[in-house]
Amino acid sequence: MKKILILFLVLLSGRSYSQTLTPYEQGNGNQTTTFDEMRRYYQGLAQQYASISYESKGQDDNNKPIEVVIFNPSGKTLEESRKEKCILFVNNGIHPGEPDGIDATMMLMRDLATGKIKPPKNVIVVALASYNVSGMLNRGSFSRANQNGPEEYGFRGNARNYDLNRDFIKTDTKNSRSFQQIFHWIKPDVFIDNHVSNGADYQYTFTYISTNKERLGNLLGNYFNSQMQKTMLKDLQGKGFISVPYVNIHNDVPDGGFPAFMDSPRYATGYTSLFNVIGTVVETHMLKPYKERVKATYDYMVCNLNFMEQNYNVIKQKRTDNLDQYKIGNKYAIGWKLDSSKYETMDFKGFEAKYKPSDVSSKDRLWYDREAKFSKQVKLYNTYMPTKEITIPKYYVIPQSEWKIIDLLKLNQIKLLRINKDTVITVEQYRIKDFKTTSSPYEGHYLHFDTDLLREVNKVKFSAGDCLVPLNQEGVKFLLETLEPEAIDSYFNWNFFDAILGQKEYYSAYVFEDTAAKLLKGDKELGAAFEREKMTNPKFTENGKAQLDWIYRHSPYYEGSHLLYPICRIN
Repeated sequence: MKKILILFLVLLSGRSYSQTLTPYEQGNGNQTTTFDEMRRYYQGLAQQYASISYESKGQDDNNKPIEVVIFNPSGKTLEESRKEKCILFVNNGIHPGEPDGIDATMMLMRDLATGKIKPPKNVIVVALASYNVSGMLNRGSFSRANQNGPEEYGFRGNARNYDLNRDFIKTDTKNSRSFQQIFHWIKPDVFIDNHVSNGADYQYTFTYISTNKERLGNLLGNYFNSQMQKTMLKDLQGKGFISVPYVNIHNDVPDGGFPAFMDSPRYATGYTSLFNVIGTVVETHMLKPYKERVKATYDYMVCNLNFMEQNYNVIKQKRTDNLDQYKIGNKYAIGWKLDSSKYETMDFKGFEAKYKPSDVSSKDRLWYDREAKFSKQVKLYNTYMPTKEITIPKYYVIPQSEWKIIDLLKLNQIKLLRINKDTVITVEQYRIKDFKTTSSPYEGHYLHFDTDLLREVNKVKFSAGDCLVPLNQEGVKFLLETLEPEAIDSYFNWNFFDAILGQKEYYSAYVFEDTAAKLLKGDKELGAAFEREKMTNPKFTENGKAQLDWIYRHSPYYEGSHLLYPICRIN
């Protein structure tokens, strides 16, 4: 009876959402589905096919549901299935002005359910139908000024104007909280994030970002980059699409080549790599026809399915073995730079960049001559080397007062142990020595960078209820990247601890002058250190205010919490 009612309602709406053609396929090839059309289509598909389920699993900042579509013909739960099978997780619509993945995934799920694509026996497919729901609802035709179609599309920012592809660590949005819950519910092996590129013009429809191999981990990263990805891209070429790594360049591709993109943890694949998940960002080219872009996105997802079907056991084993690199006491890199001595040479197919007078300004302007195709050898610099390393500790200790941090760790299924009584523990502490801050806001924050630390070993009293966080767990990389202040996307650099950067108490100089004099007379070590500072720093000698402040900062009156990072390490 329920199926008859659904079919009646679908027919009444005038479009068959659950049977053959998707809303995109019913259009002219340059139109993308609306949010309501997408939902009705998936609801109908799930009603017709037992292998498809469609579930609400989170909320957008506008309180609209974030929904997940699953192809799983086994009839088992994800928890039961993942023991034997690989899980492919696809993210769509993080930037709804780039809707290629939304339309491609609707066709993919239908083709899997109907058997047009031979259903994999060893792979389950889970997709976010549209992650940025509020952005998808905010449709228009002009926000993507550089993009060739579709006719209408969503907006990059969500309901609160956040770029969700910068929110995977700071988690300012309901969207990000929902993604983390969904991600840990799925526990995928392979991840695809579907996008459309900006930048230079060239012959490729399909470009991609492979998760940075060093961040992913040498064992898994080398396997993915040198074997898995290359096999899938060869398969994609057989389907008619040549490919090139993401070209993050806005003029002519230089003869010297270009670097592979470094996807730090703020980005989708940077985040998923922290949990040992292989990831690709699909970047179809903005100027290619929409129909061609959707087809390339669809075909690449199929290539992933094919490879995973044949190699699911290897992928699962590589992911397990990769964790051995992150044992307590091992070194872990928290800073990276490009290794300019290592590169791959590739045949780049582009269009000649030329200049002509602008119709607007009469000044020279860049344009690409599509009649002047070229193919030239360029270098892809795709190896990064560490610039800073730390030793993986046994535990972090987090005061219960840092409830926001504890909440985010729990959200990411990090195991925490509560201290059951007041305890004094010998720990390593960090004091912030120096840092820089952006001069303008970036995604709601004034982001810190180039953070430098002083290290101290102290006995610290912790209270019952404070948290011990063991590092011998699967989320070890997530912990290191968020809790080590020097890491690029650490919670410190995202302003979670800015309260420690300001003093809460100070002194009046005319009162403290007499106190400082007594301190110097009564403490020989302090006095000797003060004299050494004057001998080595001429400017200090000429600055009475600086001298008084130096004595204050080296006295018992100076508050110990200033610049003291509240999370400690047990090594």
